[in-house]
Amino acid sequence: AQAVFSILSSHLTEEKQLVLCPPNCTLWRVSVFGSRVYAAVSSVCGAAVHQGVIRSSGGPVKVHKLQGRQNYLGSYSHGVQSQALSRWTASFTVAQSVNVPQEVSSQIATTVLPAPGPDCQMEIALLLDSSNNIGQRRFNLQKNFISKLAVMLKIGPNGPHVGVVQASDTPQTEFLLTNYTQPKDVVFAIKEVAYLGGNTNTGKAIMHTVESFFQTGVRRGHPRVIVVFIDGWPSDDLEDAAVLARESGINVFLVPVAKPALEELGMVRDKDYMKKAVCKDNGYFTYAIPSWFGTTKHVKPLAQKLCSVDQLLCSKTCYNSVNLGFLIDGSSSIGEGNFRLILDFITAVARSFDISDIGSRVGAVQFTYDQRMEFNMYDYPVKDDALRALQGIPYMSGGTATGDAVAYATQNLFLARKAGPGRNFLIVVTDGQSYDDVRGPALAAQKEGITIYSVGVAWAPMDDLQTMASEPKDSHTFFTREFTGLQQFQQPLVRGICRDFTEAN
Repeated sequence: AQAVFSILSSHLTEEKQLVLCPPNCTLWRVSVFGSRVYAAVSSVCGAAVHQGVIRSSGGPVKVHKLQGRQNYLGSYSHGVQSQALSRWTASFTVAQSVNVPQEVSSQIATTVLPAPGPDCQMEIALLLDSSNNIGQRRFNLQKNFISKLAVMLKIGPNGPHVGVVQASDTPQTEFLLTNYTQPKDVVFAIKEVAYLGGNTNTGKAIMHTVESFFQTGVRRGHPRVIVVFIDGWPSDDLEDAAVLARESGINVFLVPVAKPALEELGMVRDKDYMKKAVCKDNGYFTYAIPSWFGTTKHVKPLAQKLCSVDQLLCSKTCYNSVNLGFLIDGSSSIGEGNFRLILDFITAVARSFDISDIGSRVGAVQFTYDQRMEFNMYDYPVKDDALRALQGIPYMSGGTATGDAVAYATQNLFLARKAGPGRNFLIVVTDGQSYDDVRGPALAAQKEGITIYSVGVAWAPMDDLQTMASEPKDSHTFFTREFTGLQQFQQPLVRGICRDFTEAN
């Protein structure tokens, strides 16, 4: 399946492509999103089987490119289960084609891939293999290849941005995303990159790229990709670094070149390193090249594939995709000093997330017998402003009606933030017995797709906390006798939210 490419017949328009599908293409575990109109991330041949345009024997298919849309519907048809998808940037339909032009009759096609350029607004780190394994000669061929790739990607201020990191004994950043924004400047900078030698510590280099490289000059909301070139095999472990990348919303894209021969397999530390390194082992995140010689034919397909990574899987994580609602007990039993400790705790939780106008959102309600909307999900799209707003909430003082407060938050805090599964979270922080029923409002909130975490302090009864909490109760309930103990729950709470998000998506 690695050798399957998209074909544009010369006598068709830019909006229409002619694709020749191979026999039994659905045996390749193809992904199809939509019904009748399909998201452009779908397998064309899988969509054609789903639509009934071709059968398992394969054949020619006319593909009509369309604009992106929302709410692609999933359905089962002709032995193929298509999936629902909330939104995608481009679409296509398929139809029967009787005649196949001779110039493409020997080719095979699969996915409609977007063209590089302004529409491919990616932040790309090119991670070069600079080890003893590759040697000076092949290292120069690698530089020549990525120079052509940079030109093909049509790097520009409004298009993809590219930087370079080298993997060796110790990773080394050569230039950052914003250092060069014109192809000719990037090509010159790549030419100046010097060969290092040493071990192929690719995992260490991925870790460096996540923790250091992507901390400077990254455009907000643009998908981030590490393109990892590996000559042979890595010297270290990739799994931990890959987990960090995924948790940071960064796609790892592997380009293995010259895979180890059978007699060399015994030297490979982890034979499954590719499966462990990528976001998902579905073919989207790898592109194998047999040798550094004659690589020009791989430049365009790789550039197209990189651009198709936009918004796939790792680009959306719990950190940049959730709506956090804080429901804060402001009753008289807490007191001004302890109320400040509550605010410190919820601010620390919010700080863990990427709050922005296109990322995660934060809102807060304080309650006694009454409820007060401190700020809603739209009030503070800038992270620093949202954190300051949390810290600046004034203490109310009064009684404790937690059930009414849960109902109020459900109806008002999340009303304008309808989202997919595992996106809406309500964190309830309280120190005492509620004077009203909490079961009914909590169940109603959960039916609306809101996941509830209960955080109790001092005299908060465990029955109330667990009644409000989502299932499983034990992992959604926290309790401490002292307000100073709240900070110990910050990391477990964030991990719990990410676990819920991941399982739901």
